[in-house]
Amino acid sequence: MTRTKRRDFLKFAAAGLGTAPFIHLKNSRLNRKAFPPKKPINLGMASYTFREFSLEDTIRMTKRLGLKRIVLKSFHLPLESSPEEITAAASKVREAGLDLYGCGVVYMNTPDEVSRAFDYAQTAGMTMIIGVPKPKLLKLVEQKVQTSGIKVAIHNHGPEDKLYPTPGHAYDLIQNLDKGIGLCLDIGYAQRSAVDPAWAAAKYADRLLDIHIKDVTSPTQAGTTIEIGRGIINIPEFLKALIKIGYQGTTALEFEKDGQDPLPGTAESVGYLRGVLDTIQ
Repeated sequence: MTRTKRRDFLKFAAAGLGTAPFIHLKNSRLNRKAFPPKKPINLGMASYTFREFSLEDTIRMTKRLGLKRIVLKSFHLPLESSPEEITAAASKVREAGLDLYGCGVVYMNTPDEVSRAFDYAQTAGMTMIIGVPKPKLLKLVEQKVQTSGIKVAIHNHGPEDKLYPTPGHAYDLIQNLDKGIGLCLDIGYAQRSAVDPAWAAAKYADRLLDIHIKDVTSPTQAGTTIEIGRGIINIPEFLKALIKIGYQGTTALEFEKDGQDPLPGTAESVGYLRGVLDTIQ
């Protein structure tokens, strides 16, 4: 190649490289218009993660993680609290800019405990109870759901649990009840029960009201919580399943590891989730 021809070739190549990013950008914009983004997954916090800390610390750490939604465990707002105490605590959470959408996990073993749970949630202005009602109380729960407008998401608790070890056990009992009674799919406990979380999300989509997201070390009863992305759950496939079914509830992080120092693990887990969501949404 002569020096003149080589110079012309380099000029042409440079011109092509210079326009390539603009062509790509133009095509990207066209693609976004043709295929609008799906509704985002709403990440939140299950306050059990911060069970060793005060409500004030829980609020502070949740905000530090950049999360906007929270469900309170009784560690941070006892079920036995007076209406005034419940109102004050709920106000504190909301004044901090957090959406206090629910409470739980709440156990309901008697009719009085069912009534207490609904009174508590109603006083706090919550829209959901993540709960474990005894099966014999489900008709009473249904009545409370219908009269209060507060939903109940039944939480699966893994192979050790006698009532609802898997989401399927709960689904079979509630499928003919009011649709305000649904599931809180805890994917860690599901995986430890040999139930694939992505499959469960699709299978029970019509009753999926809430999610506790985590990762575990083993798909067996021996599995324990670990930072999301380090365990054996296929998190990308699970999140894709949520997007596919159009899930619009909260996907709340429940990090059971490192109770006295949970912030590093929760930050790593939230960062991993956001990284995956950035690639699939």
